[in-house]
Amino acid sequence: MPSVVKINVLTVPAEQREVLEKRFAARAGSVDSSDGFEWFELLRPVEGTDQYLVYTRWRDEESFQAWMEGPMKAAHQQGGGAAEGGERPKPAASGSTLWSFEVVQQAGPKQG
Repeated sequence: MPSVVKINVLTVPAEQREVLEKRFAARAGSVDSSDGFEWFELLRPVEGTDQYLVYTRWRDEESFQAWMEGPMKAAHQQGGGAAEGGERPKPAASGSTLWSFEVVQQAGPKQG
């Protein structure tokens, strides 16, 4: 069965880029131990767009859904470190779209 890829497209204003990257760095490792998790990358835009891509690859759709309903939900409900006074920090992204794909071909470097 092919792996599934989820790409979360985050629209991030220039002044929020550092905030977004720091939040992801602080949560590093929160997905690594999830059953069925295969790969993660946070892709910073270089030119022509203000959209970051959050790339994750999963063994199957069920693994992704289990993570969304468990660890992911819990992390977001905690607010990733609430500000003083218990207020949740405002999101660094002004918009979010989730793309879903199945891996039909893949390649890595040839081992020589």
